[in-house]
Order: sequence, then C-alpha cells, then structure tokens
Amino acid sequence: MILAGKPASHSLEWLFCIAFALLLTACSQTPEPARLAGASMGTTWHVTVVPPTEELDLERLHAGIQAQLDRVEQSMSTYRSSSEISRVNAEAAGAWIPVSADFYAVLSAALAVGRDSGGAYDVTVGSLVDLWGFGAAGARTDVPSAQAIDELIASGGHRNLRLDGDAMSVLKQTPLALDFSSLAKGYGVDQVAEWLQAQGIQRYLVEVGGEMRVAGLSHRGDPWQVAIEKPDSGTRSAAAGITLTDRAIATSGDYRNFFELEGKRYSHLIDPRNGRPTAHDLVSVTVIHPSAMLADAWATALTVLGAQAATTVAKERGLAVYFIQRDGDALRYSHTAEFSPYLVVEEK
Repeated sequence: MILAGKPASHSLEWLFCIAFALLLTACSQTPEPARLAGASMGTTWHVTVVPPTEELDLERLHAGIQAQLDRVEQSMSTYRSSSEISRVNAEAAGAWIPVSADFYAVLSAALAVGRDSGGAYDVTVGSLVDLWGFGAAGARTDVPSAQAIDELIASGGHRNLRLDGDAMSVLKQTPLALDFSSLAKGYGVDQVAEWLQAQGIQRYLVEVGGEMRVAGLSHRGDPWQVAIEKPDSGTRSAAAGITLTDRAIATSGDYRNFFELEGKRYSHLIDPRNGRPTAHDLVSVTVIHPSAMLADAWATALTVLGAQAATTVAKERGLAVYFIQRDGDALRYSHTAEFSPYLVVEEK
C-alpha cells in the first residue's frame, strides 16, 4: 500500500490518503485475513486483521472499530457544530472549560510537540487555517491581509492556553480556536489499535486517512509492507518501500491540498510563527513512531520547519524520519539514522 502526504484533516481533502492495495493470499498455515472498511472524519478507514483463530465476528468487529472512530470524530471534528472542539472554540475567553479525557490527552500531546518543535507546530492555529480557506469556513479567492494575519497571530499561541489536569479543564486567555486536524486521525488509529488488542487481536493493520499503525506480522508471516508516495499531485507512485511491525507511520506533504492565485501556490500547511502557508523545498515528511498520533503531529511539525531545521530537530529527538525535497524538477531523498532499519527500497 502507498502512504500519501496528508492535507489538513479538517478539510474535505481528507479523502487523499491511501491507495489501499489488496494484500497477498495468506499461506495455508495462517487464517485468511479479514479486511474491513468504513468512513470517518471526512475520509475512509481500512483495517486488516489476522485472526487468532478461524472464527471472527466481523459484524461486531466492524461496529467496534466504527465506534472508536465516531467517538474521536465527535470530540475533534471542526466540521461538526456539536463536537467538543467546536464547543471549546465557541466558548468565551477567561473561563475554565471542562473537556473529555480524549480531548485533554490530544491537547496535552499537541502542546508538547509545539514546545519541542520551537513553535513550528501549534494547535491554536485554527483561526489562521480558516482565514486562509482551508478550514470549515470554506475556500477563499484572495490572500488575507497582513493586518488580519497579524491579529490572529497575536490572539493565538500556546502561551494563551492553560490546562488543569486534575479538573480536566482548559482555559483560553484569548478567543483562540483549536485545530486537531494533524492529530485526530492518528489518535483515532491508536484508539482502534488499542481496542483491537483488548479483543485479543495481536496482528493487524489500521489505516485512517493515510495514518497507519501495524502490529505483529502480516498474514504472510513477515513484517507489514508500506510504500511512501512520491510528492506528485497528478500521479501516485512510490518513492520508497519500508517494512515495519509494532509501529505507526504518518506522512505530511503540501502537494495535494493547496490553492493557486496569480501563479503562486499556497499550501494548506500554515506556519504558526508567521501565519502564512509554508514556502520551501521540503515537500514530504514521513515519521515512524510507536504512536500514530505523535507520528501524525511530528510529520506536520517537521514539514513546517523546512529541511535544515527539521533534520536538526529530528536528530535531536531521535525520530525516524524520511524527507523528500524538491530540487527544480528533481526530487532529493534523505532520512535519519533511526529510519534506516525500516527502509528496504528507495528511489534514486
């Protein structure tokens, strides 16, 4: 299967993601894998399970997977006016807002990645995402004014958020808006994976909108095989092949969700430090991590940073990362040392 660069999960472009290829036929000693699929968070999900026995209640399995994802979507989708994140965003500044355990866990993780990335990652970027036409407010046909951008930068930022873990509450010091688009799908993948494990299933592949987590060996008896997509908005082909088990993987890229105006292209990836779409040669970042949520968040953070800073941060944090840069009409590939054990085939 091919892992594609992800656009912002709050937009309809969530449908980008994965070309989900049929896996090879299981060997005779292994039960036939079960393949399930559905829709959630504006995109699709796919789960492949190697059952511990021949008997598997697929209807119950499907319902359980869908329930996990529905819970995450109801909490974190800005496209749902009744969602928890929409309620938090609508609340006035200055009052403590009680939130669910799911919401608090994702927000806490986001703030940690924001600090560790030097502010290149910031979930208070919701208003800026809407301003640039990549959010629930819909697309736009012009470029926002510098004044409008600066006003939203001033009212956003991690410094304007307070968390109370004991009371499971959040305080907005300014009327900022949160955006979990770069974590929600990954968190959903993790929740499905943990639910499957609680059902006694130890070998599986879970994919939601391009974010993926695998466990155990595939039905062939070897590690799961994944392809990283070349950053080309018009075609789908592989830049590299990897094998992995008991890990999650996510890719962020700017080549599928963007708009063009007067010959200039504007990416959906907004740099919270200047309030503008990223504009550099780093076009795709793939991260392998035990957590799909953190792979998701770090892929976005590193893409925003740009190649040089991203490489430095990835090495400092010991992250397994694969970078693709555009060099004129060509592409350049590189990766951290931690990524090497997973890489089996690479485009030259």
